[in-house]
Amino acid sequence: MLFFLALGMFAIYRFGWLVARWLSYYEACIRRREDVSVWSTAICETNGMYLHYTRTGGNSLPLILLHGLTANGICWTALARDLEREYDVIMPDARGHGESSVPDDGYRYEDHANDVIGLIKALRLASPVLIGHSMGGMIATVVAGRHPKLLRGLILADPSFLSPEVQREVRDSDVVDQHRRILKMSLDEIVADARNRHPQRSSELLELLARARLQTRMSAFDVLAPPYPDYMQLVRSIDVPTLLVIGENGVVSSDVAAELQRVNPNFHVEKISKTGHGLHYDQPKHFAAIVKSFLGSIDTVIES
Repeated sequence: MLFFLALGMFAIYRFGWLVARWLSYYEACIRRREDVSVWSTAICETNGMYLHYTRTGGNSLPLILLHGLTANGICWTALARDLEREYDVIMPDARGHGESSVPDDGYRYEDHANDVIGLIKALRLASPVLIGHSMGGMIATVVAGRHPKLLRGLILADPSFLSPEVQREVRDSDVVDQHRRILKMSLDEIVADARNRHPQRSSELLELLARARLQTRMSAFDVLAPPYPDYMQLVRSIDVPTLLVIGENGVVSSDVAAELQRVNPNFHVEKISKTGHGLHYDQPKHFAAIVKSFLGSIDTVIES
């Protein structure tokens, strides 16, 4: 009798456990569908071209996320999911990337910055915050440095702040030839290669980055032609709260970060250990926590 009672209790427990697991899975599936269904895509006409963007929507503080070379707007998906409930997240594809226009020329940082300014004006965004990685970080710096009253805040994720010597090294490297070879590969081949090099990254991110790579036109690499904008001079002109996030082995060293803080007291620096240039890809939760904390501090200043 006790045996059958115990067996029945175990069956009830097991059934309850299975129901709980199924509900958890169902909620996760619904959440993933909601991530896709509530986001919209659109085209903004600016500077004689079309700029494609993805937007989470809402009436909250607008955030514009600017990707790096060979990526595109949707590669910010993980961060956008963490921010969408509190902010209106906008993720444009830079010219020559994703589904945006591919003009014959006009790939200097100033051209990209003008596209972002055109997007802000076309969407009538009131004092957005720019978040930029690598190339996107330099673009955001140009916007903030030359139009200091346009923004509410700035977040730079290991921006392409390179010395003139390193700029020439990048230009003379085989980075363009590498991309030309990658364009001849299949999506599965690119994903497999990326998984071998970055096993810690999610399958979703690896595929997003691979698709973005295949959508990056050769002309987009013109942005690498020296000289880059004088980032130190631009930083002096920035008049909004700014967060610089660097990796332990990234482009921007701790010494350069300290110099930027001396040049502009608005700069706040956070360093993520055990990561390199792709810090928001390799440690997405840590990066998101830093970003949310900084955005919260901006909201506090505004409310006060």
